Amino acid sequence: MLQDIKEIEGLRVKVDDIVYMPSLEAPADRPHPFVYFISIFNHSESSIKILGRKWVVREEMGEIHVVEGEGVVGLNPIIGPGEHFSYNSYHVIRDKAQATGAFFGETEQGERFFVKIPLFSMDIEKWI
Repeated sequence: MLQDIKEIEGLRVKVDDIVYMPSLEAPADRPHPFVYFISIFNHSESSIKILGRKWVVREEMGEIHVVEGEGVVGLNPIIGPGEHFSYNSYHVIRDKAQATGAFFGETEQGERFFVKIPLFSMDIEKWI
């Protein structure tokens, strides 16, 4: 149940960088790929396991894409107290967009949690 999922103090997500990468494959209707670099920091007292994620990408022209899935880049990382996990992936967009979301997981005690992904922008005009 959703009410069983809570935020845990000490977990934090940082968007390390966003880079426009026109050389990546993208569909004709969303021709602008942006690579994002993310770090998940665990400053809690418990090891955590990332089980899934949900992204909401809002394009300037009004289109909204919701991306949900298991794990992170095909992994279910376990992040111990004082550790972090970093990765990169990408979104393809039609026009200027903003993205945010959350990671979902479980502590070693079996508590379910979420940690928010801060809002970031993918601005094509900045790169072209």
